[in-house]
Amino acid sequence: METKKNLRRLRIRRSIRKRISGTQEQPRLSVFRSNKEIYVQIINDLTGKTIVSTSSKEKDLEKQKGSKVELASLVGKKIAEKAIEAGVQNVVFDRNGYLYHGRIKALAEGVREGGLKF
Repeated sequence: METKKNLRRLRIRRSIRKRISGTQEQPRLSVFRSNKEIYVQIINDLTGKTIVSTSSKEKDLEKQKGSKVELASLVGKKIAEKAIEAGVQNVVFDRNGYLYHGRIKALAEGVREGGLKF
C-alpha cells in the first residue's frame, strides 16, 4: 500500500519530468534516495542510455566514515568527476520528487564543487 508521502513524491516527480529532459549536450542528473543509501545517474533521455552512475555503495565510498549527508556530498563529487571524464559539463538536476533539503541539497552542492554546472 502506498503511503501519502510516497504518493505526494510520485505526483511531484511526474510534474518535474514533464518539464525537464536530458539531451546529449545537457543530460539529466537523476537522484534516488533510500533510507540508507543514495544513488545518482546521468541519463541521456533521447537515447535512453545512462552515461555514468555512482552510489554510496561503491567500495571507495563505502569505507568513508560520517553521516549520510556527508556521504551524499562525497557521492556528488564522485559523479561530477566521472561525468567530466565522460565529457559532460552541464546537466539538468532531477531531484525525483524529493525536497531540496538534507541529503539532496548536499549531493547537489557536491556536484557543483566537483565542477558540473546546472
